[in-house]
Amino acid sequence: MSGVDGVDKALGQAVEDIGAYIRRQRESAQVSLRQLAKVAGISNPYLSQIERGLRKPSAEILGQIATGLRISAEALYVKAGILEERVGSAVLDSLACDPELTERQKQVLHDIYESFRRENRAAGISTPVSAERDEASGAFAGTSALAVAPAPIRLPSEEE
Repeated sequence: MSGVDGVDKALGQAVEDIGAYIRRQRESAQVSLRQLAKVAGISNPYLSQIERGLRKPSAEILGQIATGLRISAEALYVKAGILEERVGSAVLDSLACDPELTERQKQVLHDIYESFRRENRAAGISTPVSAERDEASGAFAGTSALAVAPAPIRLPSEEE
């Protein structure tokens, strides 16, 4: 196999992968192919061809599909090989590994987390975390408020 054949095969696999990923996201969101095509502003046959790996969508089309699925366009760009995956953080790694969250829930939490980080960077807020533990609570410095859950609130019932 020549170098060109290897690149063509890798590109073909990437197109199939992005199509399968879009289909899984669409099915997870319980959106029909027709509904997604309408929201994304593309034809049903074209979306079907993308999902089956027969067509390679442009970055613009991926963005429209991401909007229709209400997921991050960045996630689709990474999956399509348009962007390189960024180095994750412990928070993002934990989200990615949580088996009790759907892919859609993980993506929403990821987007929220990243938006907070962007806001903090834009505001010039630095959030260094010390690795020193508080001896009383056992929590890391600066996290004691997160380490203690509040007592549950008991609401009076109608019988009381």
